[in-house]
Amino acid sequence: MIHHVQLACPPGSEQASRDFYAGVLGLAEIPKPPLLAARGGCWFRGHGIELHLGVEADFRPARKAHPALLVHDLDRWARLLGEAGYPVEVADDFPGMRRFHSADPHGNRLEFLEPLT
Repeated sequence: MIHHVQLACPPGSEQASRDFYAGVLGLAEIPKPPLLAARGGCWFRGHGIELHLGVEADFRPARKAHPALLVHDLDRWARLLGEAGYPVEVADDFPGMRRFHSADPHGNRLEFLEPLT
């Protein structure tokens, strides 16, 4: 079992993270413990996942490594992201799954997938 996945973000990008992870994806921001909050970044939880965004001074987005988020109604998620201006790159090479890739506002790769019925 995985407790959370951490992605990196550039310094000062917490509001962009909040706008995307809470505003677009609908995750709830959860408070960081005070000692960790001093480092910057933000944490989110919802839809059965917990994602932490941690500040890296020499940030480079993860373009290959990524969390894969298992969702219900993949088409709705694709529409939601597309309408918010984020990429939706459909991939049909995962047996038993429908999926697409997107990116957060920092360029980190995200995968959204749903089992075929």
